[in-house]
Amino acid sequence: MKADIIHLPDLSFIQYCKEQFGINRGVYNTIDSWFFQKGINNIMERRNKIYHFLAKWLQEDTKNNNGKIVIGHGNLTKKLNEYYESAILSRKSI
Repeated sequence: MKADIIHLPDLSFIQYCKEQFGINRGVYNTIDSWFFQKGINNIMERRNKIYHFLAKWLQEDTKNNNGKIVIGHGNLTKKLNEYYESAILSRKSI
């Protein structure tokens, strides 16, 4: 990831996530809110986590469509919790 991506204006960053990962604004807002509720208050840190979460999901999902994330019912929360648990188990901060 280019470091300057997380410094984009809000709309541009959301559009980048849509183009790169295939998520819509509602999904982005849900992810952003989830990280905020986990205590990541700094927007730049949160964007960095969002990017890495989405990149990891895309890399792990071998069934993705056209290089985009496929989100099924309940899958977003499951993936967020898995990401959080793996960060705790590996003793990394989310």
